[in-house]
Formats: sequence, structure tokens, C-alpha cells
Amino acid sequence: MTETKSERRPRRDADGRLSTVGDLLGVAFAGLVTGIVVLLIFEGIMALAQAFDFGSSSGWLALILPVWLFTEEFRAAGYGAYRIVVAALAAGFGVAVGMTLAGLAAATFPPLVSGAAGAFGLTVVYCLVWFYGLRWLSHRVG
Repeated sequence: MTETKSERRPRRDADGRLSTVGDLLGVAFAGLVTGIVVLLIFEGIMALAQAFDFGSSSGWLALILPVWLFTEEFRAAGYGAYRIVVAALAAGFGVAVGMTLAGLAAATFPPLVSGAAGAFGLTVVYCLVWFYGLRWLSHRVG
């Protein structure tokens, strides 16, 4: 038998942050998909119990695991005002894009789908702004 050397995924740096944007997006998307699947199961059970119609709960609930990831990334970034600035910018741009996507989808789709579209947009924008903004600004301040 031959042994293959496997590298731990997702990769983290010495501070505990995810080391590549691909790792950050992958973990965030895994959490988002997990949240959507759990929400769909919950919706299915509640629709079968005739508690409410399928698709009537908010798809924004799928953000629970990505927000947890973002909180851990914020904590691992260490101390400094730059992480607060980058987190505020990432959250602002992410919410703006997410609300725009959710608003566009709300005209056609139920709240479950429109909220999930908004959660997807927020996750992508937050990851990109956080990863590149944090590295750029941390190098600028020293």
C-alpha cells in the first residue's frame, strides 16, 4: 500500500485565519448550503404538519453558519482598528448586495428563495471584501 500525503483542508495561517480566498469561500458556501438544507427540511416538516405554507419562512436564516465563520475570522484577525474597518465595510457592501438580490427575487419568488439569494450575495461579497481588504489594510498599517 502506498501512503499519500494529505494536506489539511481548509488551510489556516499561524493566526488561525483561513489562508486563501478559496478556502474562505468554500467554508462559507458549505455553511450556507447546510443552512439552506436544514431550512428546507424544516419547511417540509412544517408544511406536512400544515402549520404554514412551504416557502414562507425567510431564507436569510441560512446565514447562521456563515456569520459564525465570519465571527471566528474576525476574532482570529487579532487586535487593531483595521479589522473593525474592514468588517464594517464588508458587512455594509454585503448587506447592500444581498438586499438588492433579495429585492429583485422577491417580486417572483417566495421569501425562502429570495432570502437565500440575498444570503448568497451577502456571503460572496463579505468574503471577498474581508479577505482582500484585511490583507491589504493590515500591510498598510504595519
